Amino acid sequence: LFELSLNKANNRNMTAFEFNDQIIKITVNLRPYALNLTKDLDDANDLIQETMYRALTNREKYTAGTNLKAWLFTIMKNIFINGYRKKVKRKTILDTTDNDYYINSAQSVIKNESESSFVMEDITRAISNLADEFRVPFMMHYRGFKYQEIADELDLPLGTVKSRIFFARKELKDNLRTYRIER
Repeated sequence: LFELSLNKANNRNMTAFEFNDQIIKITVNLRPYALNLTKDLDDANDLIQETMYRALTNREKYTAGTNLKAWLFTIMKNIFINGYRKKVKRKTILDTTDNDYYINSAQSVIKNESESSFVMEDITRAISNLADEFRVPFMMHYRGFKYQEIADELDLPLGTVKSRIFFARKELKDNLRTYRIER
């Protein structure tokens, strides 16, 4: 009997006062959702305010007896999505002009190879400064020889070849410290 009277009350049209009262009670539930969407307190408050405004101005679109809370959450979600789309659209710039007359055109870029030539000179100098016992196995390895092939060619034990290449790399790394990339 109680459920029947509750359904009758829900099915009848709410007065503007009852509608406003219900919305105010539900506002507390909207705040966490708004904060989750916007990740900012001020934006969340603006979103809640806009949701309340839309709900009040569109009261006639609410169907009595349906879930008012779900209706408000849907309004909020739609306002947020539309606002997000507007922001994205505002930040999107379509440039359809030809770059034929611009200084920064990719077609007119001339690569400056002076820096890379200085780097190569430093690397070549560092390699040539290595002692022969390190430079020769290192260069052979650099050219693609396998450790065992280097050992056979230089008539050295495999472990000696590996250690000499290791020490050559270490010395080069120390000598070319200027070009080290920080991570």
